Amino acid sequence: MATALSRALKLPGKKGSELGEYDPLTQVDSEDDSEEDDLVLNYPRNGLASHTHSATLRLGQEGAELHEEDEEDAWRHGDGKDRRGETGVAADEGAGLVSEGAGQKAKVRAAVRTAAFVVPLMCAAVFVLLLAFLLPCRRGSSVRRTTWETHVGHAGGVMSPPMALWDVDGDAVEDLLIAVMTINNSSQQISSLGNSKEYSVVVLNGLNGSVMWSRSLKEPLSSVQCSAPNTCLLITSTHLSSVNASTGKKLWEVPAGQVESQAVAVPDLQGDSVPDLLIATLPADQESDLSLVLHSGMTGSLIGQPVNFNLTAQGKLIGPLLHETAVGAYYILFGLGTVEAVSLRDVYKQATGRTRVPTSLSVKDPVWDKQRKNNSSTLIRIYSGVEQVECFLPLVAGVCNNHNNLDTEWSRNSSRSDWVLCVKSRVSVIRERDIHTTWTINSSSMHSRPAIGHYNDDGVPDLLIQLSANGVRKVLIVDGAQGQSLWEAEFVCPRLVLEGSTILTSSGQSVFLFWAGDPLPASKNITKVNPPEPVLRRLFLLHPAYPTILQELLSTTDTALTATVSYDDEQKDVSYVVVVSRPVSGLGPGPQLVKSVSVRASLTTASTVRLSEDPRSHTHTHTAFQINKFFRSLSFRRQ
Repeated sequence: MATALSRALKLPGKKGSELGEYDPLTQVDSEDDSEEDDLVLNYPRNGLASHTHSATLRLGQEGAELHEEDEEDAWRHGDGKDRRGETGVAADEGAGLVSEGAGQKAKVRAAVRTAAFVVPLMCAAVFVLLLAFLLPCRRGSSVRRTTWETHVGHAGGVMSPPMALWDVDGDAVEDLLIAVMTINNSSQQISSLGNSKEYSVVVLNGLNGSVMWSRSLKEPLSSVQCSAPNTCLLITSTHLSSVNASTGKKLWEVPAGQVESQAVAVPDLQGDSVPDLLIATLPADQESDLSLVLHSGMTGSLIGQPVNFNLTAQGKLIGPLLHETAVGAYYILFGLGTVEAVSLRDVYKQATGRTRVPTSLSVKDPVWDKQRKNNSSTLIRIYSGVEQVECFLPLVAGVCNNHNNLDTEWSRNSSRSDWVLCVKSRVSVIRERDIHTTWTINSSSMHSRPAIGHYNDDGVPDLLIQLSANGVRKVLIVDGAQGQSLWEAEFVCPRLVLEGSTILTSSGQSVFLFWAGDPLPASKNITKVNPPEPVLRRLFLLHPAYPTILQELLSTTDTALTATVSYDDEQKDVSYVVVVSRPVSGLGPGPQLVKSVSVRASLTTASTVRLSEDPRSHTHTHTAFQINKFFRSLSFRRQ
């Protein structure tokens, strides 16, 4: 009876105060429900049948002795133990087992995640360290110096040494290849040997001026030119040599007669995917005036025979230059005191004796062909006059003798332009499409060929021209479209014959660099100036935005022989590279030095020189801070 009552008390929803008389049906139902409730309560927690049976028996015994109020009191205010009976204890023990297993799995998962993160990180660190120790460092390229100076042989007079710019080591900075002459002191003691001079070509690292490699030559170098993939052509008076630009190792060498010019890269004539070469030589028969000779760019071997020409005048050698017309026909421009043109197609036919021509020469230009001198001649007259031609160059910004001109893409771009023609008394621009003169200005005292850049924003390159007479140097910039003067100033003549330079800025305008002495006042009519001794030469920079302000980048008493500009695309900077001769007192020309200065770095310390104010200019209202900020923020890009 007590057992039945205890079970009845434990049924859900039944309370002790509501107990009635004994009912067998209720008794049976209660027993069934109690057993089901016990199974549902205990089985999912621990899954052990023996524990369930034992807990059920004990639950019945305790239920007979407890009242409803005491049971609820014990549940609500107990000491943390489950007063419902051992069933709760067993269930908690089962839950503890599950909890411990789940915790162990969580720890394993955390360890796996940590290992998955740390192991790749450590592998990457080890890989980087291995690369740092195993990869060789590039020689001489650890630090770029904004200014450097290197002694390279002797000047041997005031002749400009041949040089070229090319990225020899692939570090994206152009290096300098230059001809060097040295005097062997030991051989000077043996007068019977006569010649004590030794010749070589040296490569200077563009980063710091260190010598990368040098190669001895049997005779003086007359020209050095480089081209892709990484080769340089060395030209002496009698030989052509191709060398690896990275090492100086000779690839091939061929005799070339008496060479009179640099090489011109022409389209591939042999189908080997390598541009071929054309040079001008003196004819072996001594009856003709000049010969054009084709050489293989792959092996240097002759392509056919030299093609001889009898020209109408004698004078300075012009060209040869490659010109591509609007329809894609190729012509060679050359001359002796004149400018003539001949179809490259005709040169190839005469050299090889073949009637069929390569695909690259298949295009004809009827407009140009109509301008031949006569039906029997292959020559087209570009210019022939009383005065001999001093210089002839394409009207393209940044054209410079000292950059390589075997770059095929550059040659084609520069060949699709009008031309600048210089004679003793004037400078003219000749229109390419019809060979007519566009404009002419007087230039009776011009001492070097013009430098070409962009002064205004009309898209047509402009000319920097230097005139020298009576100790006065006049520098002027002429509009390339119409021939009008855009800027001019006078200086003390530095007794220096050196071509100016132009550098294209990010804005599309150019800065103009030239050598001169102290500026002369514009208000005085000066007819003659006696320069002081020793002459101080100054390198000035002019920007079109500030026409009355010059930046003095360098000053020296050395004699500048030749100069060029080297671009650093990554830094948006340009290095001005100049070769100078440092005279030795009483002994004439001394050592030959190469100097390189960063233009951007030089502008941070440059001296500002103010010229006479132009009433049309408003730059006089700008403060020194504004001017310095403008020049220091300049960035440059390749032409």
